[in-house]
Amino acid sequence: MSDRVTAAILAAGSGIRFGGSTPKQLLPLAGKPLLAHSLEAFAAVETVDAIVVVTTDDLVAEVRDLASVVIPKTTDVISGGATRDGSTRAALGVVSDPNGKILVHDAARPLIAPKIIAACVTALDRFDAVGVAVPSADTLLEVVDDRVKGIPDRTHLWRAQTPQGFRVDVLRRAHAAAAADPGFTPTDDCGVVARYLTGVTIGVVAGHPSNIKITYPEDLAVAEALWRRNQATAD
Repeated sequence: MSDRVTAAILAAGSGIRFGGSTPKQLLPLAGKPLLAHSLEAFAAVETVDAIVVVTTDDLVAEVRDLASVVIPKTTDVISGGATRDGSTRAALGVVSDPNGKILVHDAARPLIAPKIIAACVTALDRFDAVGVAVPSADTLLEVVDDRVKGIPDRTHLWRAQTPQGFRVDVLRRAHAAAAADPGFTPTDDCGVVARYLTGVTIGVVAGHPSNIKITYPEDLAVAEALWRRNQATAD
């Protein structure tokens, strides 16, 4: 079984909820674009052989220039789809080895630690699919029409992060089924596998609370503080 590992960094989001004229993936965090942080983290992992960045049509040239400066591992910068799952399928389209491994990561999570990435690669020797997650510290509510319909036991509830890792052929088969089902709009790739490949066990790799997703402007300020703390801890 091939061990070639491709990382797909999804940087094609519109950033509508963030606002502003600068694409979210290019906003500065600690003096460099958000995307550069993810690129550097994946480049630091020896077992990652190639990195594909998926972005919007109008940013391909700019992102290619950025990626070429940041890391030599970048093998391609391509246009994504209109949806997140479309962008994952675009990344799968440039991966030639069906028996290899693919890690799918959101560029909006710039503080991903290389050790978590490496743990995902290793976990794919045991599982065909893995997700990064942290236990939920909050009580979660099931709400319908502004009314609480249920309060699930949070003991077994974890918050999903990225990257998520897969054997390439497994993720391809799951997305082929999703593409034929217009009634399903996935929010992540483990969800696609869970829905269409019910026989595949999805393993869990422990994430970290600092691996936050930048969605709103205030998240960027939080990320700056977390970055500074991480740097101080590393030192």
